[in-house]
This record gives sequence, C-alpha cells and structure tokens, in this order.
Amino acid sequence: MGKKKKVILPPSLPPEVREEEIEVSDEDLEFVRGNKDFASFLTRLDTKSIDRHVTRVADQKEDDLEKLYEKRNKKLSLQKPADDNLLEIDPVDALPVKTLDGQLYYRAAETKSEKPKEEEEAETAAVNKADGDDKGFVKLTKAERRGKLKKMKKEAKRQAEESVDEAPANLHAAVLAKVEEDLSVEEVFVKKKNKLAEIGISLLEDPESNIKSLKDLLQFCNDKDHKVVKLGLLSLLAVFKDIIPGYRIRLPTEKELEMKVSKTIRKMRFYESTLLHAYKQYLLRLMTLEKEPSFKVVAVRCMCNLLDAVPQFNFSGNLLSGVVKNISSSDDVIRKVCCDSVRTLFGNEGKHGGQATLDAVQLISNHVKVNDCQLHPDSVEVFLSLVFDEDLRRSEPKEEEKVKPKKKKQRKNDEKENQLSGNGRKMSKQELVTKTREEVNADLKSASFVPTPEERRKIQTQTLAALFETYFRVLKHTIDPGVTRSNASSFSSDSSASHPLLAPCLKGLGKFSHLIDLDFMGDIMGCLKRLTGLSGGQDSSPGSRLSVSERLQCCIVAFKIMKKNLDALNIDLQEFYAHLYNLLIEYRPDRDQGDVLAGALNIMLCEGKQHDMQRAAAFIKRLATFSLCFGPAEAMSALVTVKQLLLKNSKCRNLLENDSGGGSLSGLVVKYHPEASDPNLSGALSSVLWELSLLAKHYHPAISSTSSWISTMATSLNQVHLPTASPQQAFAELSILRGSFFPPRKSPPSLNRKRKREKAAPPSGYLPENQAAAAAAGGEEAVIEKMEEHFTVVRDIVEAEKMQVELNRVSSWISLYREYKKEVKKKESLIKKKKRKGESL
Repeated sequence: MGKKKKVILPPSLPPEVREEEIEVSDEDLEFVRGNKDFASFLTRLDTKSIDRHVTRVADQKEDDLEKLYEKRNKKLSLQKPADDNLLEIDPVDALPVKTLDGQLYYRAAETKSEKPKEEEEAETAAVNKADGDDKGFVKLTKAERRGKLKKMKKEAKRQAEESVDEAPANLHAAVLAKVEEDLSVEEVFVKKKNKLAEIGISLLEDPESNIKSLKDLLQFCNDKDHKVVKLGLLSLLAVFKDIIPGYRIRLPTEKELEMKVSKTIRKMRFYESTLLHAYKQYLLRLMTLEKEPSFKVVAVRCMCNLLDAVPQFNFSGNLLSGVVKNISSSDDVIRKVCCDSVRTLFGNEGKHGGQATLDAVQLISNHVKVNDCQLHPDSVEVFLSLVFDEDLRRSEPKEEEKVKPKKKKQRKNDEKENQLSGNGRKMSKQELVTKTREEVNADLKSASFVPTPEERRKIQTQTLAALFETYFRVLKHTIDPGVTRSNASSFSSDSSASHPLLAPCLKGLGKFSHLIDLDFMGDIMGCLKRLTGLSGGQDSSPGSRLSVSERLQCCIVAFKIMKKNLDALNIDLQEFYAHLYNLLIEYRPDRDQGDVLAGALNIMLCEGKQHDMQRAAAFIKRLATFSLCFGPAEAMSALVTVKQLLLKNSKCRNLLENDSGGGSLSGLVVKYHPEASDPNLSGALSSVLWELSLLAKHYHPAISSTSSWISTMATSLNQVHLPTASPQQAFAELSILRGSFFPPRKSPPSLNRKRKREKAAPPSGYLPENQAAAAAAGGEEAVIEKMEEHFTVVRDIVEAEKMQVELNRVSSWISLYREYKKEVKKKESLIKKKKRKGESL
C-alpha cells in the first residue's frame, strides 16, 4: 500500500466584520488629530490608481461582479509563464484560485535577479508584485514582507551559484569576448593584415604544399571589416595570377579516379582540383561583391586583371560576361578599366587562340541588342582595336597534304627493304621514329592553344559576322523614324543624344569596309545616303537629326568603301560632293569636330585626281571663304586643301588673277552664284580669290605665309613647292589643344616715344614709295603692334569700369553717411528744444 498524499488545507479566514458594526470612538479621532505625523503615509497614497480600481467594479451587481473576477483570473491563468521561471508563493500569503472544474491553483511569481543596495521601498514593491497582479485579495504585514524578501534573495543567490557551476565554459567564452572587444580596431586590422601576408608568401613560395591555405584566404573575403575584405581580394588576385598554369584544368572522370595511379599524379590531381575549386569560389565572391557599391571598383579591377593575365584558364566566359556587363558603366573609372581590358584581350590572341576574342565580340553584340543601342560610345569603340589577318589562305594545309604522300612512299619502300632482308614482321627504326614524332606532335597540338589555319579562318569569320551585325543594328536603329529625343541616352554629350553609338559605328565601318561582302555594299551606300539626308525630304530623313560631324563621317565611310572596292562598284558620288559643299557653311567649331572635317577634306578632295574643273573651282572658292571665318587650325586645313586642288587643276589658277570675272575664262563661264547648293552650278570660275589678300595679313604667321605662297602660284610656275601635308596634319599642328602658337610679345612703347613718333610721322597718303614698301614688308610686325595697343586699351577700359563701379559704391556709402548725420543732428536739436521748454516752464 502506498503512502497517502498529505493534503495541505488552506488556513482559516478571520471572522468577517461588517462595516456597519465598526465604530470609531472620540478618543481614536483625537489620537489621529494629535499625531498627524503617524498618518503621513496617507498623503503618499496613489489616489488615481485606487480610483481607477474602484471605478472598474463600481455600479456592478453581485452576479456581474463574480463573472468579472472569474474572467480576470482566467486571463491570469492563460498568461502564466513557464514553470521553470516561477516561484511558488506560500499559501499563507495568498489564497488559491478554484476553477469551474473544482481544481485549486496557487499563484506564482517570476524569479528575478537580486539587485545590490536596493532601497527599502523598491524591495517592498517587488514583494507586492510577486504576490500577484490583483491587489486587494490579501495584504501582508511588514514582518511577512521582510521574511518573503529574504526568502526571494536566498533563492536568487542559489540559482546564480548553480548557473555558474553548470556553465563555466560560457563564462570563459564571455571573458574572451570581452578581452577581444577591449583590443583596438587597429590592432586587429594589423594582425589580419600580417596573417594575409604570411599566407600569401607561403603560397607563392611553395604552392603545391600550401594549396590548402587558399581556403584561409577566402575566409578573409567574408570579414566584416571592409578594409580586410579588399586586402583579401587583392591578395588572392596576386596569388592566382602567379600560380595559375598556362593550360585549362580538366578534372579526372569517374573511371580515371578508379584507376591506380602514382603518388605524384595523385598529388597533382589534388592540387589542380583544390586550385580550381578555390578559383571558382573567388569568382563567385567577386560577382557578389560587384553588386555592392562599396566593393564594385575593387571587384571589377580584380576581374579585369584576371582576364588580362589568364584568358585561357577555366571560367573565362564568366569573367568576360562580368567585364562586358560593366563596359558601359556610368562610372568613368570602371568603364575605362573594362574597355582597356577588352582591348588587351583583342591584342593577346597568342594566349587564347582567338576564341576569347570571338566570345567578347558576341557578348558586346548581345549587350548592344539588349540595351537597344543606348550605351556609351566606348562600348563599341573597342572594336577598333581588332586586328584581322587578311592573308589566311589554304597554303598550310596544302603543304601538309604534299608531305603526307611522301611519308607513305617512304614507308612502302622501307617495308619492301625489310621484306627483302627477311625482317618484314618487325618495324624498322625509321618507322618507329616517325610514329613517335607523329604521336608527340598530336599531343602538343592538342595541349597547345595554337589553332590550325582552318580554325583561325572559322573564328575570324564568326568574329566579323558579329562585328558587322552590331554595326548594321546601330545603322538601322538610327534610320528608324520611331527613335525620338525622348529616348535619348545620358552618355552622349553632343546633339545626337538618341544615337550615341553612331560615331564609333561609322569609324568602324570605315576601317573594316574592305572586309564587307560585296553583296552588302549597295545596301550600305543606301543607308549612308539616308543618314546624310540625300534620299527623300529633309524632314522625313534621319539626316535632319544628325550633327555635322556625323554627316561628315557618313561621307568619309562612303568614299572609303568606294576607294577600296573601286573595281566592283559603279556608284556616282556627286551627291556626297554636293553634301560636303553645303556642310562647310553649317560647320561650327564649338559644336562640331574639326578633325572629322579635315579627314573629309583629305579623302574627298586631296586624295585621287580631280577631273571636274567646275567642282574643284567651287570648292577652292568655298574653302577660301571658310578660312576667313574660323580659327587657325580650320583655316590651315582649308588652305592646304586649296593648295593641293590648285596644284592638281592648273586651269583653276585663273582664280588668282586680278582681272574682273576670272581672267581669260570670264566669257566662257556663267556668273558666280555663292548661294548655290550644287558646286557644278556655282560658277566659281568667274570669281577671284580676293580672300587670300586678307589672309596674307593674318595674325598667325603660318596662315599668312601659306596664303601668300598660294597667291603667287599663277605667276611662278617653276617655283619650289612647300612640303605637302594633309589637312589632318595641318589641323593637328595648329590646334588650340596642342598649344604650339606663342606669338612674340613686345613691351609697349613709352608715352614720350609715342608722341615723338606721332609728330615725326607724316600722313599715310604722303608716304614715299620706299617707306610704303617697307611698311608692306613689315606688315606682320605692324599688325602685332596694333593688336598689342588694342588689347592694352581694352585692358585699360576694363580697369576703368571696375574703378567706376567702386567709385559709385563708395559715393553711395558717403551719401548714406551724410543723411545719417543729418538725422542725428535733427534729433539732437529736438532734444535740446524740449529741454529748453522744460527749463522755461
């Protein structure tokens, strides 16, 4: 029989006393009134909380009141915390709660850590809180509260000692964490930096033995400190560039792993697999960090450096895609690094055999297609670095085919000799040598990245197809009338914002036009005519949306195609000549590119022979007028073109004669029409190059000397010609960007010398003939002196204007000060008058 459980009965309640039976005597009242200090606790009662508690149950019936208390007890039972953190309350201190099913529940309180030196009032509040949230059930006396508080302190102390005994390891870890936090951030960074250096040096010294250290380096790339992550990425970059082999790693298959191999081969396999796995993890980490702004520059630089160093290694396609994705970035640093990396890749075909070049061109082509030709011009301009071998023929395979039959004949002769000698079943030494050489050559060819001529020809054909596909897509996008300014790209700084790739596309077509198939030449010429506005109305054609430089580029491309395929094409370029003739008027140096204009003049007018005298004369007259309107670089390129046109067309030198109407041809040509849009209808042969006389007095000595030499071509036919330069060279030499023009500076003459010169100098109309000739010879020095005087006067005028502004400001201050003084005097006089009136009263 088991023992009976001892049932703890609740204590008996004191007898209830009604409020009506409680009587307060007069002596009690007098005692309270005489000892108010003992009743001071009544003043500290929280009346608001008492009122809130009372009003919550006020005006309730008995049945409703019971339901309210039951509902509150249910909430307390539902909100009861876990038993592990509860502290049972002595049944003497609080009554149990009886539910509807007849079970008794004693209330419990949460255990709390003991606070040292706590005030007595706070401790009392903690004990009351442990008794329960519901106030008014049982009120403890002062002695009971003290006993309860001591019991709670002992229990908390016991639990703290048990937790310390049970978890010494946690305490040790907490101490270590505190010590690490006490270390400064700089010391931790220096330690990690030194650790990185040690691991990197060990890997560079002996990579095969320390290949496992790559995992330790990869862990630094996941550090919380950004500086440590960047150092880890750069350290891994240096290590991989040094230890990556010059061949692609092929992991062994399952059958090869089952085979028994030597210890050296097992070690090599482990080294290659570990290296390849670490390299893959490094690339994945770079692609993840490339999306974060704080690591983007470092990640892109690492990818570009790896692509430059090891384009032949595994995962080169992933590197290429990451670099091409940022080739049109808005960040100038990232874009420049990616473009330089792609250009280097195009030049290092010896490392990858041309396959990486093909992949890069195809990726860029897809990138242009996806972005609807709205990319930075640098993303297509990298194609200009491509180099194609035009001499790829089938000569090498034919030589190999010629060599093979000889080997077969030699083998047959050797077999016959062996049969005659009786050793027909055995292989001769010569056959063994040739067979071994063939096997070695086959192994070397398979291991090396040198492609055969057929493979090179195939790769080059595919590269050209992707290249011209990109160029034709850009041309089609530009011709499309649906492209408006609202789709403008933010990359373009000129007026052609809706087609930023057109300029590099035209440059590429001009460079690789000789590699285009002849079947597409007619379509390209038609596209160029539409771009320049030569076909259809100006409003409907895309030429109205292009700048002058882009239309000049179209003319250059058309002439390059015509020049390189002259025998196969039969196209009249008169429309392009007329277009260039009209574009000379629309040119603006602050908006358009002068080097493009010089290139158009060179290929359209200087190169080749000019058979049309009317057209050459029209261009000579238009270029002479053009030289008067622009700076020295544009003027020099135009004068060089005029000089070459006059040298090629001797009949056009009649324009240099002073006779009215163009000299001897005045009666044979029509009247000059400078506003004509067609050079053949301008009648330029009936005019005179009077612009050269003005250009001979130009402030730039090169312009003045060239114009003077051109003006004397009609009289001296056997003179020594100046060194002939192209318009592009002339523009580059006199360009403002080069800064090669330094005019001599002279000190301004003193006032006394100037007055003496004015008194001694006679009127200009009465100069002797020798003095007039000397003045004409020294016209350049006179122009320089006049310009110096002019700029001196202008500087004096500017300084005088500044002084006048300063004088006006000072005079306004003085006037304000005077008005202020007047007002002060008025106030003082009024005060004095008031004082006098007061004294008189």
